[in-house]
Amino acid sequence: MTRTALGVHTDRASILFPAIFASLFGVFMLYGVALANAQAAHDAAHDTRHAFAFPCH
Repeated sequence: MTRTALGVHTDRASILFPAIFASLFGVFMLYGVALANAQAAHDAAHDTRHAFAFPCH
């Protein structure tokens, strides 16, 4: 039995794009959400729960 190693060629853009997108999304989450007004974040989460028909109280 003979095995042949196949070289897997991945395009650099196919690796780089998700990494850049995840980094930008992380920065947005940190500065856009984590530092937001607490009441605004609560209201957004509350409205989202109602939109998905989850009871919250």
